Amino acid sequence: MEATKRPSSCISKWQYSSTKSKIVNNFNPVCQAVQKLTLKGKFLIILDQKKSVPGKFISVQIYSGTEVDPNTGKGWLSEKAYFKECGSKKHHHGKDNVEDTQTKIKTYKVKVHVDSHFGTPRAFLIQNKHKKKFYLLSASIETCTNRIIYFDCNSWIYPIKKTKFDRLFFSNRCYLPSQTPRALLELRNEELDKLKGNGTGERIEGDRVYDYDYYNDLGDPDKGLEHFRPILGGSRLYPYPRRVRTGRKHSTAGPSTEIRPQATKFDIYVPSDEIFSPNKLKDLKSNSINAIVHLLSSKTESLPQQSSRSFQSFEEILGMISSNRNQTIEGWIRDNLKKLVPNDYLKEITHAIKENHQHVPTTQIIYENEWAWNDDMEFGRQILAGTHPVRIQCLMTFPPQNKYGVQSSIEQSIIEQMLEGWTLTQALEQGRIFILDHHDYLMPYLNRINANGVCAYASRTLLFLRSDGMLKPLTIELSLPGPSLALEVHRIFLPSKQGTQAALWQLAKAHVLANEAFYHLLVSHWLYTHAVVEPFIIATKRRLSVMHPIHKILNPHFKDTMHINALTRLILINSGGILEKLLFPGETCMQITCDLYKDWKFTEQGLPADLIKRGMAVEDTDENNPTGIQLLMLDYPYAIEGLEIWTAIKSWVNDFCSLFYKDDEAIIADVELQAWWSEIRFIGHGDNHNETWWYQMTTLSNLVEALTTLIWIASARQAVINHQKRTQNGNYQTYYPTLCKKFIPLEGTVEFGEFLKDPDKFFMKMLPYRFEISLGLALVNLLSKNAYDEVYLLRCQPSHGWIDNEIVQNRFAEFKEELKEIQIRILQRNKDPKLKNRRGSAKIDHNILYPKMPSSGSRRWNHGKRSVL
Repeated sequence: MEATKRPSSCISKWQYSSTKSKIVNNFNPVCQAVQKLTLKGKFLIILDQKKSVPGKFISVQIYSGTEVDPNTGKGWLSEKAYFKECGSKKHHHGKDNVEDTQTKIKTYKVKVHVDSHFGTPRAFLIQNKHKKKFYLLSASIETCTNRIIYFDCNSWIYPIKKTKFDRLFFSNRCYLPSQTPRALLELRNEELDKLKGNGTGERIEGDRVYDYDYYNDLGDPDKGLEHFRPILGGSRLYPYPRRVRTGRKHSTAGPSTEIRPQATKFDIYVPSDEIFSPNKLKDLKSNSINAIVHLLSSKTESLPQQSSRSFQSFEEILGMISSNRNQTIEGWIRDNLKKLVPNDYLKEITHAIKENHQHVPTTQIIYENEWAWNDDMEFGRQILAGTHPVRIQCLMTFPPQNKYGVQSSIEQSIIEQMLEGWTLTQALEQGRIFILDHHDYLMPYLNRINANGVCAYASRTLLFLRSDGMLKPLTIELSLPGPSLALEVHRIFLPSKQGTQAALWQLAKAHVLANEAFYHLLVSHWLYTHAVVEPFIIATKRRLSVMHPIHKILNPHFKDTMHINALTRLILINSGGILEKLLFPGETCMQITCDLYKDWKFTEQGLPADLIKRGMAVEDTDENNPTGIQLLMLDYPYAIEGLEIWTAIKSWVNDFCSLFYKDDEAIIADVELQAWWSEIRFIGHGDNHNETWWYQMTTLSNLVEALTTLIWIASARQAVINHQKRTQNGNYQTYYPTLCKKFIPLEGTVEFGEFLKDPDKFFMKMLPYRFEISLGLALVNLLSKNAYDEVYLLRCQPSHGWIDNEIVQNRFAEFKEELKEIQIRILQRNKDPKLKNRRGSAKIDHNILYPKMPSSGSRRWNHGKRSVL
């Protein structure tokens, strides 16, 4: 073990110089000369203010990782040394921001004097006596053999008056718990204990405490009965993943509900290691300003008169999306904004509009073909290869039926007329009939939803796989509840090119896509890629030391997630929040996600398992096929690219884990790993802990499968679900309405007569009001933007020395080469005219899983020319 090795007289860090000094030997009264060494440290700080932090307020002490102080049982600890400013670099970012901003990275150096028996530095304490926090990016240590020891920090350092603790950082060398040098063992355990907290008290800014809680902060009962919301998690009725505990005081009107923080200041607790970096905070501010400007800008004469009215034509919507705006903020808007945003934001918003810096950018799909949304084949292609390619399923039996045995009203004779010579039986056997199903989970809620001023159906959409590989829509079934759960009211709509039936078909497609918008945003995106991951993050920080190899491989994929989730609770999914206003289920949104969480299984979230579950692939026993499955569609871009990426990730994870775990016994013996997995199952996802599908963390293969699945969810799948919205959803409320304000009229009614008189006008009145459309555009623009410091999978580790292990670094380099080869194959497929689902009528290349490698590095992926996750 490293702790037992006696170092040479040459000691660690950073460069060194030797001096002679006299010390008193406690065991020998005779003074003797002992060699002193000077260690030189370098620390990089990102400044979030104009002035740098004076070095005299920041001190550092270094821990030995190899030599133990017999008085403490820990590594030798040096005396304090103070920062000295060295220099700074400016980093430009924010090309799409209100104004281009600069980020300064300041370099500080220290000199630390230690005795020659000190050993190799493997940790340091840092103390901030300044009145402001700062962001420590990294530190480095160079040994006398010119080897550099890296410390990836990426954390805010708060004033000692606030935290009461010095901050401890470990080097980038990994150790399993049983292999930890004795000099670091107690430090390792103490640090984990600090992060766990005790489950009491209110968490405040600067805390680094990770604990679990229910979603008891979505409602705001102090505002009135209409703002009561159920507590999510901890009950059979409303099961949910856990979130990080904030410990705020409870409401007097609803004793189980936490009092909500002030949304306009983005002031909500997350542990300090999870807070956005200065770059990310600047991006958030700028993007929020952009979104507000987009929302407020209008070509029309006055927003107050227009905000409650529908658009009058398709051209008017397209004009709003694609044209620049140049107007001042009306007085009524300014008065309302004062209540919503901080004063400095308001000044920047006013300046942005006056200077005409902002307009809603024309997205690529509109630029190429502004009427693409109206084409039936593009409708089918978007379901398979658009913004939400993870819901489509292969239909196994006909007709579809719900869990109560109620069958669909779609007739076989109608379907067979459109199967291009196939019988329905043949098409089903050959896997050529597909379904987009938004039926069963919505039916129990439709009466409540439709009582609140919207008009929603549950939907089933059937599609046929043509010989050219594209999906042709066959029929749409829209359903409403009947007198009982066993009785439903169905309406069937068929594709048509002209006349009344064509107009009715367009209305039906709009209702289907409103279902899609809800499922996409709140289920596939929020629930399945954000909410379910938070317990994994909490458990990782509480149970796996930063020195643990599994913590090391996972941590980059968790970047920013907890802060994003906290802001989502604050302004998006809360009572009266943006998504309750935008999406058709309104106040029932989160309750529906509870029902869908009941069906969530971690073991089905990996791509191969997901494709099999949806009938898009079958198992393949060929030993030469690393995915273990065979796709049933030759032109399903998400699955084809995804499986290549999945395979590369799994191979990398397997090799990484195999280096640290020589056999299954090592997995079982890892106390931190076992505590981590147990806490995820029994606490983080405690409402599902009795399910039998959980992996048993007793074998290397199960560990590899679990880690691959988690990395897949947090990287490539997240990229697909989130960052393609803006590229593809440019015609946001025509192609992808979030709610509908009218049912499809029945023949013989007054509304049907209104519809016949002017079908386009009826369609416009069915869409959300113009203010809601503007809000939706602003939200898509905000959520789809990438941060300056995004983390891409091709460089998913933050620095060259992200791990102090040459074998791992070499294997990671091979992993990057594999991803580059995938890039080349993606570009080649995009040029293949036979693969029609990759470009569509708008002729946009399908690059959503293109693992581009920017200079900054990241875990995320690239869509179009933008990188993602």
